[in-house]
Amino acid sequence: MPELKDKIKRYNVPPFLKKIIILLSVVGPGLITANIDNDAGGIATYSLAGAQTGYRLLWTLIPITIALIMVQEMSARMGIVSGKGLADLIREKFGLKITFYTLFFLIFADLGNTMAEFAGIAAAGEIFGISKYLSVPISSLFVWLLILKGDYKIVERVFLLGCTVYLSYIISGVMMKPDWLEVLNATFVPTAQSINAKDMPIIVGLIGTSITPWMQFYIQSAVVEKGISIKHLWESKIDIIVGCTFMVTVTMFIIICCAVTLHEAGIQITGAKDAALALRPLAGDYSTVLFGVGLFNASIFAAALLPLATSYYVCEGMGWESGVDKNFEEAPHFFSIFTALILIGAAMVLIPGINLFSILIWSQVANGILIPIILLYIINLCNDPEIMGEYTNTVMYNFISYSIVALMVLVNGALIYFEGIKPLL
Repeated sequence: MPELKDKIKRYNVPPFLKKIIILLSVVGPGLITANIDNDAGGIATYSLAGAQTGYRLLWTLIPITIALIMVQEMSARMGIVSGKGLADLIREKFGLKITFYTLFFLIFADLGNTMAEFAGIAAAGEIFGISKYLSVPISSLFVWLLILKGDYKIVERVFLLGCTVYLSYIISGVMMKPDWLEVLNATFVPTAQSINAKDMPIIVGLIGTSITPWMQFYIQSAVVEKGISIKHLWESKIDIIVGCTFMVTVTMFIIICCAVTLHEAGIQITGAKDAALALRPLAGDYSTVLFGVGLFNASIFAAALLPLATSYYVCEGMGWESGVDKNFEEAPHFFSIFTALILIGAAMVLIPGINLFSILIWSQVANGILIPIILLYIINLCNDPEIMGEYTNTVMYNFISYSIVALMVLVNGALIYFEGIKPLL
C-alpha cells in the first residue's frame, strides 16, 4: 500500500481515478473469502435446494447476505484497526487455554471440510472421465506449490482469477431460460407456501454453509497481511459487500439451474456431481461442462484456502510466525500445518471404502457448534475500546449481531439434529 501511494503522488493521478485505484488495491480479501465459501459442500447444498424445492427458498438468500456482510465486516474491521489476526486477539484477551481448545476443534472441522474439497475435485474429474487417482494428486500438488512458492500478491491474484470462473454458473443459469418474473417473486416476495417445515433441513444447510468459522479467521488474517490501513476502511467494506453479493448471486444461479431442469423433471440427486450429469439430457452438454468446471474450480481453490486459513489461525493462536510472504525456514509451523492438511485431506479421499460421508457430517456438526462461539468472540473483541478505539460496534450493530448469533444457535442446533443426530436414530 505505501508503494502505491508513492506512485500515485509521482504520476499526479486525478482525484477520481485515485479513488478507483485505491479501491482496486484494497479489493481481494472480501471477494475471495466470500466466493470461495461456495465450495464443494456449498454447491451440493444449493443443487439439492434447487432440485428439491425449485425457486421456493430463494427468499432465504437476502437475510443470508445481510448476515454474511455484517459478520465479515466486523472481522475485517478488527484486523485493519488492530493489525492482528483473530486467533492472536482471542489468545491475548481470553488466554492460551481457551484458545488451544478452540483451535483443536476448529482443526478437526477444517480437516473434514478439506476432505470435502478433495472429494469435490474427485467428483468434478469424474464428470469429465478423469480418475480421482489422477485429479486429486495433481490438484493437491498445485495448491501446495501455489502457497509454498508464491507470495501474497501472487496467491491473491490466482484466487481472484478463480473467482471469475464462478461466472460459469451464472452463464448456465441464463442458458436455462428460467421464468425471471417467478424468480424475482420467489426472491423478494415470499408467500406462505414459500415457508415449509419440510424444507427446514435445506434451509439449515443454506445458512450453515454460508457463515463458517474459517472465513472469519481468514479474512482478518488476509487484511492484516495485505497491510490495509484504517483510512481505507470504507474501501474494505465495499470489497466485502461486493464479494458477498457476488457469492449469493452465484448461489442463486446454481439453485436456478437445478430448479428449472431437475425440479421440473422430478429428478432426485444426492450431490453436485449428480446435478451436473443430470443436466446433460435436460439442458445439453454445455450446461454439464459449465457446471463441472465450476465445481472443480470451487473445490480446488477451497482446498487451498481452507488449510491456509487453518495455518493462519493456529500459528496466530500459538504465537508462531505465519504468512504466505515468508518461506519455510521463517515460518516452519505455518507451512508444516498447511502441508499436513493437504496431504491428509487428499490421501483420505483416495483410500478405498472410507466413509467420507460420516466425516463430513461430523465436521459440519463441529462447525455448527463453533460458529456461534466464534461470533461471540468477534462481537466481544469488536466492543473492546482497547482493541478498537473509536471503531467499536454501535448499539444497533450489536443488536443485529447478537440476533445473528441467536439465529446461528437455532440454525446450527437444527443442523446438528438433521445431519448429526437424526441419521443415528
